[in-house]
Amino acid sequence: MDLGIAGKVALVTAASSGLGRAMAVALAAEGVDVAVTGRDPERLEATVTACAELGVRATGTVWDLSDHGRAGEVAARTAEELGPVDILVNNTGGPPPTPALGQDTRLWQEQYAAMVLPVIALTDAVVGGMRERRWGRIITSTSSGAVAPIPNLGVSNTLRSSLHAWSKTVARELAPFGVTANVIVPGKVATARTDALDRARAEREGRPLAEVEADSRAAIPAGRYGDPEEYGAVAAFLASERAAYVTGSTVRVDGGLIPTL
Repeated sequence: MDLGIAGKVALVTAASSGLGRAMAVALAAEGVDVAVTGRDPERLEATVTACAELGVRATGTVWDLSDHGRAGEVAARTAEELGPVDILVNNTGGPPPTPALGQDTRLWQEQYAAMVLPVIALTDAVVGGMRERRWGRIITSTSSGAVAPIPNLGVSNTLRSSLHAWSKTVARELAPFGVTANVIVPGKVATARTDALDRARAEREGRPLAEVEADSRAAIPAGRYGDPEEYGAVAAFLASERAAYVTGSTVRVDGGLIPTL
């Protein structure tokens, strides 16, 4: 299927590894020129190279998302180097595992600044051009914890849920302009973040890591962790011309894991 987005310009945040990288590479494979951000210069450059090897233009900007005041600068740099952003993929890192109760106010503030404010600021920075061109895609990657809260991920569950409400509201505001806004939600996908959470659980429960991983796989109807490439493929479809009538939705890429309707 031709997704109809070759020649478009995408900006993907937190794309130096994991799901962000997978989404950036999937878009590049469809002929989309890609700008990526990340904190680690070496890993970020590796993502840029992986995208460029697919025959598209690719650039990288080192950016810690907690410095959300740089959103306008990053958007402007992308426009200067590749052109106005047609596809925005909002991806952020996750907070440390914690209960919801008893956390220092500073932790909530720091994670809100890193997980929510850059998403809002970056969208505001690029959406004007999308409206004018009457075409755009805003994809926000969150967590299954925003749909079915995950034990010991209290901060993540709470803040990512706020992005669902924000995206749904944005979708209604932008639909008349041909701009869609959707959320994509991973279940257990084989990334460094998933590995870190499994290790934290194993340590917390005093169990072998292999046992924790086996329990996790047993809870997934598909019987395995997802591949990042599978996640990237769904993001590419949501960014496509073919998905023009999909907006305000939450799409789960979870192998059937999430138990809620």
